[in-house]
Amino acid sequence: MGKTEIQWSDYTWNPVTGCTKITRGCDHCYAERFSERFRGVPGHPFEHGFDLTLRPERLTQPLTWKRPRMIFVNSMSDLFHKRVPTAFIDQVFDVMEAADRHIFQILTKRSTLMKRYVQRRYQSCPAPRHIWCGVSVEDHTATARVRHLQQAPISTRFLSIEPLLGSIGDLDLQGIAWVIVGGESGPKARPMRPEWVIEVRDRCEQEGVPFFFKQWGGPTPKARGRVLEGIEYNGVPRYLGAEEDGGFQMAS
Repeated sequence: MGKTEIQWSDYTWNPVTGCTKITRGCDHCYAERFSERFRGVPGHPFEHGFDLTLRPERLTQPLTWKRPRMIFVNSMSDLFHKRVPTAFIDQVFDVMEAADRHIFQILTKRSTLMKRYVQRRYQSCPAPRHIWCGVSVEDHTATARVRHLQQAPISTRFLSIEPLLGSIGDLDLQGIAWVIVGGESGPKARPMRPEWVIEVRDRCEQEGVPFFFKQWGGPTPKARGRVLEGIEYNGVPRYLGAEEDGGFQMAS
């Protein structure tokens, strides 16, 4: 876990690291690129590169952090990877439920597995509002993930449209609390067209959904900045934490 430069979160928590590719949005995965630099380095946390690895010693970390934080869960993996045991996912959710002073942001491309898990765990009520669940979407071919997210009993749903690799098309935002858009970064970054971003922004404005534009992308995340048509978009959902008048508050 550590402080992150990701603009829409504060810290990362990685009880699982490593993953495998399932869509073209995974082709130039930053987490894989970072992890593989250290494959074979004895004693390094990524000695085994990007191989899927459970890290139970990290499970209780959020319980020790007294100050409320925005926490991106498994920035270096996908919690709903098919090789992550359900019992381990249960432990991750147990910790998140107990540490309700924080906001936890879970992002997946494996939307079917996420939906089934959440439906099974929260049969009588939605997931707690401080546990935000989201899906990654790269173009119009991936919008089924949005439907899966909408079908799950989740209080706070969000979309990470990054890397945006093509037009999203007619995006259904019913029940969606937040949309993040960003271009790909890294040595093989694929370009993102302005009209693709504008299409999503306009849809968010029509539906009153907070819109956050993370980056244009390029060789580095900051290579082309994050201004869209002269504006820096920093929309976030409004959230008030468990402590009335003193909780964790965000406002769009």
